[in-house]
Amino acid sequence: MKKINVLLLLAVLISAGAVAQPKDTLIYATGKIFNHANNEPVAAKITYQSLPYGNIVGILNGTNYSFPLYDNSKYSITVEANGFATSKYMLDPATVNADGKIVQDVALGLPPSAAKVAETTHHVGKVMRLDALIFQLRSSVISPESYPELNSVAQMLHDNPRMIIQLEGHTDTRGDKKENLKLSTERVDAVRDYLISRGVSKSRVKLMAYGGTKPLSTENTEEAHKMNRRVEVRILEN
Repeated sequence: MKKINVLLLLAVLISAGAVAQPKDTLIYATGKIFNHANNEPVAAKITYQSLPYGNIVGILNGTNYSFPLYDNSKYSITVEANGFATSKYMLDPATVNADGKIVQDVALGLPPSAAKVAETTHHVGKVMRLDALIFQLRSSVISPESYPELNSVAQMLHDNPRMIIQLEGHTDTRGDKKENLKLSTERVDAVRDYLISRGVSKSRVKLMAYGGTKPLSTENTEEAHKMNRRVEVRILEN
């Protein structure tokens, strides 16, 4: 009887092994499509093809994409959206992460001709980052070296009397969320107060604070944190 039971057990194990499903070893390419100027999602057409011969071709539409890479081949993707410059990337299976994915987000910018015009015009929706704006550490006190850039914002408003702007405050992603929101609120308040001191009407400067909820980069590096700490000027009316 024991011999029969052993034989039955072996038969079950062999049978189970025969029907076991192989582990999925496919690599997937994924990513988000967004506007480089304001980090907002952009609906785009994503065309991908295997390299070097283009034996596999696909087209996706949306603000993000996901597709498998077969045969361990490299792939190219082309991202197109109305009003933006076309972006092209090469995806290499060698860069796959531990989750079996190649993550390639795509930041779309203006076409070269439009970008040149945008630098000298103040169209509605334009977002300008105040790169020279400096605050004292973890405070809303504006450092004096920031004054020339803030003076140029005030002059822009004086030169465009119908313009209404929105100051948008961001911190990095570290620390308490409520404290980050409070700090970003205090900082845009301080910038508006400075503009008012330069003769700008309070009604022409709106405020929006995001804390650390809209980072430009999610990397945990000091350079990324510095980039995420910012105040941006968005033109609402002109």
